[in-house]
Amino acid sequence: MPPSNANPRRFSLRSPLPIVLIAFVLVGAVAVTATLLMQREEKPQFTTSVVERGDIENLVTATGTLQPRDYVDVGAQVSGQLKVLHVDIGSEVKQGDLLAEIDATVYAANVDGTRAQLASQQAQLRDRQSQLKLAEITYRRQVNLHKEDATTKESLESAEASLTSVKAQLDVLKAQIQQTESNLRVQEANLNYANIYAPMDGTVVSLTSRQGQTLNANQQAPTIMTIADLSTMTVQTQVSEADISKLKTGMAVYFTTLGSQSRRWYSTLDRIQPTPEVLNNVVLYNALFDVPNSERVLMKQMTTQVFFITSQARNALTVPVSALTFTAPAMPPREPRVEGQTQANGEARNENLESANADRPRTSLPDGERRPRMMPDGGEGRGWGQRRAQGNGENTRRPATVEVVKANGSREVRPVVVGVTNRIQAEILEGLNEGDVVVTGVRQSAAASSSSPSQNRPMGGMPRMGR
Repeated sequence: MPPSNANPRRFSLRSPLPIVLIAFVLVGAVAVTATLLMQREEKPQFTTSVVERGDIENLVTATGTLQPRDYVDVGAQVSGQLKVLHVDIGSEVKQGDLLAEIDATVYAANVDGTRAQLASQQAQLRDRQSQLKLAEITYRRQVNLHKEDATTKESLESAEASLTSVKAQLDVLKAQIQQTESNLRVQEANLNYANIYAPMDGTVVSLTSRQGQTLNANQQAPTIMTIADLSTMTVQTQVSEADISKLKTGMAVYFTTLGSQSRRWYSTLDRIQPTPEVLNNVVLYNALFDVPNSERVLMKQMTTQVFFITSQARNALTVPVSALTFTAPAMPPREPRVEGQTQANGEARNENLESANADRPRTSLPDGERRPRMMPDGGEGRGWGQRRAQGNGENTRRPATVEVVKANGSREVRPVVVGVTNRIQAEILEGLNEGDVVVTGVRQSAAASSSSPSQNRPMGGMPRMGR
C-alpha cells in the first residue's frame, strides 16, 4: 500500500483559536478577581489613644499690652527755654536727680527784685517802730502834763492821734512785708521749678521735648519726659463680652510674648474695669493684672497673648475630646421617604421621634453593629457624633461614653464621668483606668472615601464635613 501523502495538521499559534482561548481565560480571571474584591467587606481602621495622666487647663484667651504699673509724666511748671537736658531715653535715674534745666534768668531777676523790696519794707518797719516809741513817749508826757494842768487838751488829743496813726501805719507795713515775703516764696519756687528733678526711681521711657525748645506752662503743663518703674509691669487685656462673665478676680492667669512664646509669666487677675470699650461694634472689657519684671525682659507696649485659667485639673486621667460622646438623646435612624411626602411632614416626624427618645439611655453595642464615622486616608475622626466636648470651662461631673478597645481586639461602649474639658483633652473622673485604649476616630482608604455619602454616614447623625 503506497504511503499516504497527507501529513497531520500541526498546532500553530498563527491560528485564531489559541488567542481566543487565552483572552477568554484572562477575562475570566479579571472578572473573578473584581467580584471577590467587591464582595469583600472593607474593615475600617480605627485610630486609638491611650488613657494617660496629665494636666488639663480650660482657658479664655485674649490679647493685651504691657505697661509699667508705676510711671510719672514729668512736666514743666514754669515757662521758658529748655536749656539743658541731662538724660536720654533708657537712662536710669534716682529720686532727686537733676533731669533738666529751664532758662532761669527771668525768675532769678524776679527773686532779686522781691528780696530788695522786702529789705526796703523791713527798713521802713524799723523806722515806723521808732516813730511808735516816740509817739508813745509824747502821749505819756501829755497825759502827765494834763493831770497837772500844764498843757492844753488839744495837745493831749494831738499826741493821742499821732500814736494811733503810727500804730496803724506800722500794721499796714507789717501786712505789706507779709505779702512781699509770700511773693518772694513764689518767685523762689519758680526759680527752683526751673530745675526739674526726678520724682521717683525708674527709667526714662520717653522724651517729648528737646533741648532748646521753648515751653509754655501758662495754660497747660508741658510734658518733658516719662519715668517708669519697670520692676513691675501691668498687663491690660481686652476681653469680649461673651467671655468676661467667666473671669473672676483672683483667678490664675499667664501670658506669653511674641519674642518669648515658649516662656510663660504667671500672675492672678487683679481687677476688671466695669466700663467697656466699643471697637467696630464689638464690646470689650479691660482686665488688668501685674507681673514682676526683675529681669527687665518685659518692655513697654509689648503685645501679649493672655490665657485666663477658668478651670484646671492636675495629674488627672485624660483622653482626647474626640473619644467622648455625651449621653444626649441620639437621632433616630432615617426612614425612607414615602413618595409624595413633603419635607415638612418628614421634619415633623423626625421631631416626634427625637422627643420620644429624649429619655432613652445609650447602651453598649457589640463589635461591628455600630458604624463609625469615616474620614479620608491620613485623617483622624473628631468623634462619634455631633455631641462632643466643647471645653466650655464648666468643672462639673458630666456623663458621657467612650469606646474602649479590649485586649482581644473587640470594642465596647463604656460610660464615664467627665470633669474638666478643653478643646483637646478631657478629664475622666470615673469609668476608665490609666493605660486603657479608647477609640478616637476611624481611617478610611482613598477608594472608600470616594463612595456615596450615604454609605459613610454614621448612625444617629449627619455626615461631618471634612476640614
